[in-house]
Amino acid sequence: MTFAPEWLALRENADAAARSTALVDVLRETLVNRNRLTIRDLGCGTGSMGRWLAGRLGGVQHWVLHDRDPRLLGLAEASMSAVENVTVETREGDLTSLTAADLAGADLVTCSALLDLLTTNEMNALAVACVEAHVPALFTLSVAGRIEFDPAEPLDAAFQDAFNAHQRRVVDGRRLLGPDAPAAAEQAFVAAGASVRTDSSPWRMNSDALQHEWLKGWVGAAVEQEPALAAEAPEYLRRRSQASAVVHHVDLLAIPRAV
Repeated sequence: MTFAPEWLALRENADAAARSTALVDVLRETLVNRNRLTIRDLGCGTGSMGRWLAGRLGGVQHWVLHDRDPRLLGLAEASMSAVENVTVETREGDLTSLTAADLAGADLVTCSALLDLLTTNEMNALAVACVEAHVPALFTLSVAGRIEFDPAEPLDAAFQDAFNAHQRRVVDGRRLLGPDAPAAAEQAFVAAGASVRTDSSPWRMNSDALQHEWLKGWVGAAVEQEPALAAEAPEYLRRRSQASAVVHHVDLLAIPRAV
């Protein structure tokens, strides 16, 4: 699955406002005695996670950017190379089979809005790889499957349930975690031998450009999953575009006990 740079740019400010700074504070204390940080960013997109996190961690950093889309990798490399005290390299390809050996030498593994695209087995393997490599993981903006509109209306639940089912669909033989990702990630890291903290990271939108674009995709996926909703979709989309919305996410910080 690939994402348009325009969509990633539209959501960047909302992502930055939503992510948990409290978890970064804990992470910074964990990494405080390291002179040069090597950070692996999984599914880096255009590099928004790096642009948000690098300054908050401080010091000299080397970012290894992973993505399957070479166009996004090029954009991420260019923007991250301009960040003070940061050097960059890129890795193109599948990131669902990383092992502890692949993560050797890293001080942090991070990602943003990625875990819902993994399967249970892939999530478990990633947690094991991080813990066996003794690398902390900061995974942000995992969808929680819960939307709040103000004002609410009865159809909200039907569209939310259909969208969540769509996120759990089977793609190329892989059943995606979708909104089950936050719980699956926490369970996987605890089972692998890490201490885990989570924090909420909601998008808060008020009939803005991001909300309008997000709603089109949200309603469209719900209708794809439940075609019976198609008749209601145009008017529902119009009404929800005029409401305020909170899209709930979860951030997770996992620290292997040996770190």
